[in-house]
Amino acid sequence: LSAKLSLTHASMLSLSAAALSFTGPALSGVAQRAGSPVMMAKSKAIPFLEAPAALDGTMAGDKGFDPMRLSEVVPIQWAREAELKHARVCMLAVLGYVAVDFGFTVPYAPQVSSLAAHDAAVDKGAFLFMLFPIAAVEILAGIPKCFQIMNDPDAAPGGDYKFDPLKLGGSADMAEKEMSNGRLAMMAFSGVVTQAAITEGGFPYF
Repeated sequence: LSAKLSLTHASMLSLSAAALSFTGPALSGVAQRAGSPVMMAKSKAIPFLEAPAALDGTMAGDKGFDPMRLSEVVPIQWAREAELKHARVCMLAVLGYVAVDFGFTVPYAPQVSSLAAHDAAVDKGAFLFMLFPIAAVEILAGIPKCFQIMNDPDAAPGGDYKFDPLKLGGSADMAEKEMSNGRLAMMAFSGVVTQAAITEGGFPYF
């Protein structure tokens, strides 16, 4: 009897040890997945930051640069509409600013430098005249476009007004060039005006 009890006791101990030492494939896999870190994609523009989710490379000029995470707050199409609008305005502004300082004028325009043109236009009332056509463009085109891209998933992308009389657009390459040159122009116009105010001279504003 004593021998049988000892044999039974030994068998139970061996079964308990086997059960405690068992780690099946499913449990092992769960433990590995829980312990391994999840690697996020890095931004191409700032490699030490995670890539913004909204900047997936499908839009022209998308370099993954969004250190302030504005794309997580502002709808991406609305941001593109605003960026393209300011880019186009600044490309024209840089050209116009430099052209006036080279001597280009239009009839009835004040014969002053680009830097002094703002105050001169205010004094003569020209800015009040410009207010109305600019406001009309914003109200009749800009605001409806913003509402369209915010509410219509099939709407044309931000900045696309179907205005291309010279048939220069339509390709991904031209869209990329417009975005790159527009961003450069936004920086350039700020620099040109700052230099002109500091030096109070004409082009090249040294």
